[in-house]
Amino acid sequence: MEKIKMTTPLVEMDGDEMTRILWKMIKDELLLPYIDLKTEYYDLGLEHRNETDDQVTIDSAEATKKYGVAVKCATITPNAARMTEYNLKEMWKSPNGTIRAALDGTVFRAPIVVKGIEPCVRNWEKPITLARHAYGDVYKNTEIKVPGAGRAELVFTAEDGSEIRETIHNFAGSGILQGIHNTDESISSFAKACFNYALDTKQDLWFATKDTISKKYDHNFKDIFQDIYEKEYAGKFEKAGIEYFYTLIDDAVARVMKAKGGFIWACKNYDGDVMSDMVSSAFGSLAMMTSVLVSPSGVYEYEAAHGTVQRHYYKHLKGEETSTNSVATIFAWTGALRKRGELDSIPELVTFADKLEQATLQTIENGKMTKDLALITSLTDVTVLNSGNFIKAVRDTYEEL
Repeated sequence: MEKIKMTTPLVEMDGDEMTRILWKMIKDELLLPYIDLKTEYYDLGLEHRNETDDQVTIDSAEATKKYGVAVKCATITPNAARMTEYNLKEMWKSPNGTIRAALDGTVFRAPIVVKGIEPCVRNWEKPITLARHAYGDVYKNTEIKVPGAGRAELVFTAEDGSEIRETIHNFAGSGILQGIHNTDESISSFAKACFNYALDTKQDLWFATKDTISKKYDHNFKDIFQDIYEKEYAGKFEKAGIEYFYTLIDDAVARVMKAKGGFIWACKNYDGDVMSDMVSSAFGSLAMMTSVLVSPSGVYEYEAAHGTVQRHYYKHLKGEETSTNSVATIFAWTGALRKRGELDSIPELVTFADKLEQATLQTIENGKMTKDLALITSLTDVTVLNSGNFIKAVRDTYEEL
């Protein structure tokens, strides 16, 4: 069978640890036999990021702007332990944070729903989509370890030299400081992306911050959302029969747990990071969630919304068998290939992506799955497959469709 031709490359961002192993398996078993795969490859593995002083991450983001669609493997964000393990020059920032800052936009994450894997929250009947702001806050922070007594100040110096100055804290001893920021432009892009996505998918939109405590920072998010909604979207939402409302983040958490699903929950950067893991885990597994970054300029970056599966990687290095769930990584590839096919008018590529997703879900529904799903499935007579054999089972299912 002739392979599907591509006209424009995908930006391919390779990653770390067990997900890097899965990445190669997926390409070898599920993609290269069927597609004349064209990618512009960037190695975002921690060793190579360290060798290039993290320039490779910046280059991959610029390439994404050029080509319009990227697919990314999970990567390590180093901590003190990783500094020693990888002999790093410095504690490099989150590659996701760097890429999101370069592209701006919003990360949309939704659980991959499959028969036999029921949500822990019994009343959730439909997927809950997390819309996560993709710029600023703690992911673009500046931090100081305070050595001793002294005064910490927040200072803004305008272009004309005038200053706004606020005391943060008078330290009696050592401590820590963190400075975060955001921009009205990025918040506005976030708001519009959420409103447009809600209209496209005909789902209600919730937005939540903590403006009662953060009366300037979080309140600014709330005000910008409300202003844009009233000026540009209120009539469109009413016509579509959907609702937008704002609530406090703690109230949203309580309401989500009692809801039936089928809506978009918009969160600031950190809130979205945490809540998307909670939602995906409650729906079944962290490895059962799609994630796509959509920029205001129409650039798309698809990834798995989970980590590098460090524990399994160490087992793999010892020659031990692992049963690592690759579904989210498969869906990152299918999402990127589908979008590439849509943008380049290659219907065969779109059909391939749809069929591969169908094969992945059908494999699980047929009782063939990785250990994490076998532990929670309602299906009986289940076969637990190791990492490689699950991917091969998906290929077998694909061939049968």
